[in-house]
Amino acid sequence: MQEVSVIIPNFNGMAYLDGVLAGLECQTVSNFDVILVDNGSNDGSCAFVAARYPWVHLIELPENFGFCKAVNEGIRASRSPYVLLLNNDIEVTENFIEEMLSAIKRHPKAFSCAARMIQFHDRDRLDDAGNYYCALGWAYARGKGKDIHTYEKEEKIFASCAGAAIYRKKIFDELGYFDEEHFAYLEDMDVGYRARIYGYENWYAPDAMVYHVGSGTSGSRYNQFKIRYSSRNNIYLIYKNMPVLQIIINLPFLVAGFGIKILFFALKGFGREYIAGIKNGFQISKKNHKIPFKFQNLSNYFRIQVELWVNIFRRLCG
Repeated sequence: MQEVSVIIPNFNGMAYLDGVLAGLECQTVSNFDVILVDNGSNDGSCAFVAARYPWVHLIELPENFGFCKAVNEGIRASRSPYVLLLNNDIEVTENFIEEMLSAIKRHPKAFSCAARMIQFHDRDRLDDAGNYYCALGWAYARGKGKDIHTYEKEEKIFASCAGAAIYRKKIFDELGYFDEEHFAYLEDMDVGYRARIYGYENWYAPDAMVYHVGSGTSGSRYNQFKIRYSSRNNIYLIYKNMPVLQIIINLPFLVAGFGIKILFFALKGFGREYIAGIKNGFQISKKNHKIPFKFQNLSNYFRIQVELWVNIFRRLCG
């Protein structure tokens, strides 16, 4: 049995697959296997992987079920104690897996560790140094666009970006996998939030570095699909993970935060899409279950709430 399974979801990403898989061939460790889960691609991705990288375990889904179902299929297929998720539009450094394994082993309570993600086309700039969530209802990537040396300390974060993160599989088995209602976007924040509620930690591992193209599947930073799903899933994220009292406490911040976002996207011509996503978020929340509140997790909720407030200042000042 390998120590870690690298899981790569793919949808029509053949242009990127050589980059990510060639990098995995050159790792400083060999105690891993690779599972590529294809979401019904029609660009020849599967044939390319089978011919060029026959050592990759290929799972072919009949259609595009979204990021969450794809990675869940990979996690279920894994027989390793750790699973490492990678976007298909990433290139890894040669010691990437070694550093990721070392980081998560240093922290026994860690559910996940996030890599230092660097912009592929501007390698002096960060893409993501850990994901954060704040009481305004804003999820954000710390350090995006900053100098790559800005965040070099290994430290706790709110959640890991699933584009390049390692997880303990036994905690997935305990808490549940990615919520497939999300389809894509904020699913990593949701699962990291859920782990925090139950007392686990998420860490940033700066010595594990990758280069990320960004929007390799969705195609652009702002588009109707991404904006609708992001606002939809944000409403669902709040409903699912916050007890009613916590929602009431944060309501003034959330109203302000969503109002600012509506104005922001309206100015970019996507106001209707953002509002439509919010409406859809309330609709899906009605038919799904909240994380059950347990008094034994009260101290964890308190710590999370303090972070939600602190992260407002981190976002506005950073």
